[in-house]
Amino acid sequence: MGADNQTWVREFILLGLSRDWGTQVSLFVLFVVMYLVTVLGNFLVVLLIRLDSRLHTPMYFFLTNLSLVDVSYATSIVPQMLVHFLAEQKGIPYVSCAAQLFFSLGLGGIEFVLLAVMAYDRYVAVCDPLRYSVIMHGGLCTWLAITSWVSGSVNSLMQTVITFQLPMCSNKLIDHISCEILAVVRLACVDTSSNEIAIMVSSIVLLMSPFFLVLLSYVKIITAILKIRSTEGRKKAFHTCASHLSVVVLCYGMAIVTYIQPHSGRSVLQEKLISLFYAILTPMLNPMIYSVRNKEVKGAWQKLLGQLSGLTSKLAT
Repeated sequence: MGADNQTWVREFILLGLSRDWGTQVSLFVLFVVMYLVTVLGNFLVVLLIRLDSRLHTPMYFFLTNLSLVDVSYATSIVPQMLVHFLAEQKGIPYVSCAAQLFFSLGLGGIEFVLLAVMAYDRYVAVCDPLRYSVIMHGGLCTWLAITSWVSGSVNSLMQTVITFQLPMCSNKLIDHISCEILAVVRLACVDTSSNEIAIMVSSIVLLMSPFFLVLLSYVKIITAILKIRSTEGRKKAFHTCASHLSVVVLCYGMAIVTYIQPHSGRSVLQEKLISLFYAILTPMLNPMIYSVRNKEVKGAWQKLLGQLSGLTSKLAT
C-alpha cells in the first residue's frame, strides 16, 4: 500500500440513521424529548437521594453513581446526534471522535462494574442483613465506586489509543450514529483481526466478568429467599432486589447482543438501533424503574411532593 494512502484523516462523516430530511426532523424531536426526560429523571433521582436522609444508604450511594453515569453516557452521544439531524454537513473532527469513543466506552464499562457492585450490595442485604451496615461501611462503598470508575476508564483509554493508532487512509465514512469502536475499526486499511480479538477479550473481561458476579450474587440471593418460610418475608426480600434486577436485564442484555454476538450475524441498521437503545432508552428507563418499583423511593417522592404542596399553600395564603 502506497504512502499516499497511509495519510491520517482529520474528520469523519457519520452516516447516521437516515438521509431523508422529514425523517431526520421527526427523529430530532423524538430524541430531544427523550434526552430531556433522561437528564431530568436522573438528576431528580440524585437530588431526591441528597435531600432525603432515609436514602443515605449504600444502595442509594451506588444508585447516585449509576444515575450520573447514565446522564454522562447519554450526553456523550445524543447531543452530537441531534446536531447532525439538522446539519447538512455531518462531520465530526478526528479528536472529537476519539473523545466520544473514550467517554462512551468508558462510561459503559463503569456501568457494568457498578451493576456488579450493586448486586453484591443486595447480596449482603438479603443474605447477611444483621451485619449489613458493618460490611457495607462508607470506606468500602467509596472504594468500590472508585474501582468502578477507574476500571472502566482505564479499559476505555487502552481501547481508544489502540483503535486510533490504526491508519484510516482516505476512508472517513462511519456508518453509525456515533464513533462506536467496531464502526471505527472497520475503517482501517490494514488487517484488524487482532483489534477485533482485543475488543472481544475486553468485552469478556469488563462485561462478562461483572455479569457472572451478578449471576453468582443472585443465585445466592434466590437460595436465601427460598429458605424464608413466610410469604411476606419472601416478598419483602425479593422487592429489595427487583429494581436492580430489572436494570441488570436491560443493560447487560443489550450490551451482550452488541459486543458478544458476531457482527456477521446482524445488519448495520440493527447495530445502530441497539446502540440507540443503549444510549438513550436505557438511561431514560433506569430512574423510572427505581422510582416505580422501589417503595423507599416512592415514599421519598411522596414526602417531597407533600412538602412542596405545603410550601405552595403557605405562599398562596
